[in-house]
Amino acid sequence: MQKLKWVLASRKFWAAVVGAVMVVVRAYLPDFPLSDEQMAAVVVVVVGYILGTALEDGLGRKAP
Repeated sequence: MQKLKWVLASRKFWAAVVGAVMVVVRAYLPDFPLSDEQMAAVVVVVVGYILGTALEDGLGRKAP
């Protein structure tokens, strides 16, 4: 149960959820206002955010 609370509080998790929802919505709604190139840019930004947050978290836990 504690692990679930930790995952739900994770910024990386919610960024991944938002990115995945946008991709799925774009795939099933042809009238979605973003082009394929714009969706690719959104995915790149989300992945960059997740990697940056992971790097920040990892460096913050560095042993002295």
